[in-house]
Parts: sequence; structure tokens; C-alpha cells
Amino acid sequence: MDDQSYGKRDKRGNWAPNAPLMIAPFWRGKWNEMGAFVKDYVWPWNAFHMATALLYWAFIVPDVETMKTMSWDWALYLFAANAIGIFALYGAIELFFYAKRKQETRFKYNAKFPSEHPSDVFWFKSQNLDNFLRSFFIGIPIWTAVEVVMLWSFANGYHVFGWLDVQDNWIWLVALTFLVPAIHEIHFFCIHRLIHTPFLYKWIHSVHHNSINPSPWSSLSMHPIEHLLYFGEIFWHFVIPSNPIVMMFNSHAVGYGALNGHIGFDKLEITENTPVESHAYAHYLHHKYFEVNYGADGLVPLDKWFGYWHDGSKEADEKMKARFRAKKEKIKKKQSAPTPAE
Repeated sequence: MDDQSYGKRDKRGNWAPNAPLMIAPFWRGKWNEMGAFVKDYVWPWNAFHMATALLYWAFIVPDVETMKTMSWDWALYLFAANAIGIFALYGAIELFFYAKRKQETRFKYNAKFPSEHPSDVFWFKSQNLDNFLRSFFIGIPIWTAVEVVMLWSFANGYHVFGWLDVQDNWIWLVALTFLVPAIHEIHFFCIHRLIHTPFLYKWIHSVHHNSINPSPWSSLSMHPIEHLLYFGEIFWHFVIPSNPIVMMFNSHAVGYGALNGHIGFDKLEITENTPVESHAYAHYLHHKYFEVNYGADGLVPLDKWFGYWHDGSKEADEKMKARFRAKKEKIKKKQSAPTPAE
């Protein structure tokens, strides 16, 4: 595919799409765009997360009697499934698009590849190795632990309002399934903006932001506290009337779905004429500029409402720079203000 038909490259070889990012059409009153929006909303990523949730429920998650008791047996089995699944999904994209470079730099936002740029900020000076180890030895165990707690709670009937069965509550559960991405957007915006406060950024979130040019292994490379905050989204199903399958869908949307913002390519060429949209651009801009796009794709446009939205356009660049200048001026005035003793 010719990526120049969809975007342009700057002098450094970095690619950006021609079309600016848009918040969901119902916020803009563009009802004629709803058909395409719903299609992208479901396919392929949310459909994939629901498919994996159903496969887990059918073949991985043990029976209710087993889950009533905390046990290393089923917890480690679930951990193995998560680790294999992440290795297969993230690893496949890493292998074909970063190691073999089957697509070269077509549709790649940052023309550089992390493996070519060792840095002291990473374990063993390697972004790939650092990100891989943090994901598999910290991220996936914490994710699995959250799932174990939730499944154990379901088996024992622990819930603020009670777990719902599909037969009697299917309308609400279908609606809740479609609301899961909105729950994610709100939760992620809130915890993400929180860990961008100076103290928490320095000691916690900076670990993730070391990967300025993210790749698939960057997706779950975080400080353990950030992992807890991030996967803590799943605990919302303690207080929302829910079902364990919907809970697992939400779990996979944050576990497997962390990949989306860190793919590094706008489109993945599965075949010559079959691209898959990554939906990575909004979060790529966050990694590039740090203080924009704390949420996701604008499904719930909190970034827009709070003034952090960057759609990739020159106008958005100017607004961001003006905000940064105002911030610097505010800090400068605060530092130069006389103290009471003076």
C-alpha cells in the first residue's frame, strides 16, 4: 500500500495521517457517520476481545466450585493462558512488523525502530528487553491476580449488588458490553491524568514514558503501582451490576487491548490490500508530547472538555504550544514572586 495516499512524512521520515483525529460522531452531531463508527467500534478489536473472553470462559476459566477456593493450581493456569496469549499477540506484531519489518516504515509514525537505539534508561540498555521483562514478570502477574480475585468473588457471590445471569438480564448485559470501552476511557483518563502529576510522574509513570517511541512490548511496560491502577479498572465490575463474561471482556480489553495504543503503525498490512486500523495515533501523540490525549479515542471526550485534546493537526500543535508557554509563564511568575520575608 502507498502510505503517501493516506498521510505525509516530515523531514525526519516520521509519518502522520492526513485526516485529523475526531471524537465520536454523536458528540459532533454527525449522525450520518454512525454506521462507520459502529463498524470500527466493534470490528476488529472489540470483537477480538469478546472472542478471547468467550474462549477463556469455555476452555480456561475453571468451574465455579473450583474457583470458590483460592488455589495456585487454577491461578497459575490462568497466568499461563495470559502469558501465552500476550506472547502470541504482541509477539506476532513485534516479529513481523519490528523484527522482520515486513511493512518497512509504511504507516509508521516514528521512522526509527527501538532496537536500533540503546539507552541507559532501560534495563540492559534495551527498550525491547526492558519492556518485555516488565510485562511478563510484573504486568501479567498483576493482571492475572486481579482476574483471580474477581473470579473468586464471582464464585462466592461477592458483589455490591449481586452478579447477574445472562438469561434474565441479557438486555442490560449487552448494553454494558457496549459500554465497556466508555468505562475504560473514563477510568484510563482519570488514573492517567493522576499519574502525570509531578511526584507520581517522576516515581511511577516515567517508567512507561521512557518508551517515547513505543512498540508492542511497551504496552504493559509500567511501574507496578501503575499496573495496579491500570488493571484496577476491572474492579468496577464489583459495583456495576455485571456478569463474569462481561468482566472478562473488560479484562481483555485492558490486557490484550493495551497493545492498540503502542503498535506504532497507523495501519497493519495483513495482506497487500487488507489493512487493519490500529487506532494508535491518539496515544502515540501522548507518548510524543506527554501532556496531551490522556484518554483514548474520544469516545468520551474528556481530553476535549479539559483542553488536552490533540488531533494531530497544526492547529492543535499551536494550541498545545500556547498551553505549554502559559504553563511555563505561570511557573516563572511563581518562582519570581517575593516571599513573605522579603
